[in-house]
Amino acid sequence: TYEMQKFMQIRLKYKNDLYTALDKRQLNVRYQPIIDLATGRIVKAEALLRWNHPEDGWISPALFIPIAEECGLINAIGDLVFKEAVCLARRCRDFPLQISVNVSPRQFVSKTIYETWTTYLHENEVPARRMILEITEGTLLDNRPDITKKIFQFLHAGMEIAIDDFGTGYSAMGYLKKFNINYIKVDQSFVNDMVKDSKDLAITEAIIVMASKLGIKVVAEGIETSEQRDLLMAAGCDYGQGYLFHRPLLGEEIESLLKIEKSSQCYS
Repeated sequence: TYEMQKFMQIRLKYKNDLYTALDKRQLNVRYQPIIDLATGRIVKAEALLRWNHPEDGWISPALFIPIAEECGLINAIGDLVFKEAVCLARRCRDFPLQISVNVSPRQFVSKTIYETWTTYLHENEVPARRMILEITEGTLLDNRPDITKKIFQFLHAGMEIAIDDFGTGYSAMGYLKKFNINYIKVDQSFVNDMVKDSKDLAITEAIIVMASKLGIKVVAEGIETSEQRDLLMAAGCDYGQGYLFHRPLLGEEIESLLKIEKSSQCYS
């Protein structure tokens, strides 16, 4: 059909443009703060990749990340995001800030990802515990020996693991125990309607209770209203992320916010 043909032409165009984008540094990293719901303070931040196309403006990651995976650029792009995140962690060494980065299953297939990332941490004198790797449930369900090995290597090195978009796919309950997962991120599709939909609220509460019993911390994504925040706090959720608190920010803006929080804490 015409629509399919147009879609494929767009994908081909962006596939070619991605090589230029990586070379000319059109890809940028923003950081969305993650809040400790009990204190209201920033304790973590998720690194989010953005592409400012010279002709088409901002391109959605939902479009260009699958293209990067297909054409083999995902490893180079993933390295860029991780290194930027480590640099921010180094600049924020005086604050208890952890940076989370999203890791594609394709990246775990890379033979050098573990050595490259741990070496970069060592060179920048950033403790591994400052980094959180966000993976999907599908990554665990893949059950490939090479992927499993790398996950355990990162955990052994001191990094932490978060399951992103939990509950939207095939929830791998057994793997929560097998891999000693540190965080579950409740998908924003549940958070969006939890005020109006009792079923979404019940699912979210069940995830939080289960995680708590397993010793796993919970991050709720996509919080946009105080009502959502209050329901999550009442359910025992640990951390929150969303526009109610902050939109994705530049690294320098994160640093400024942390300094303001520290200053206000000193005078309180």
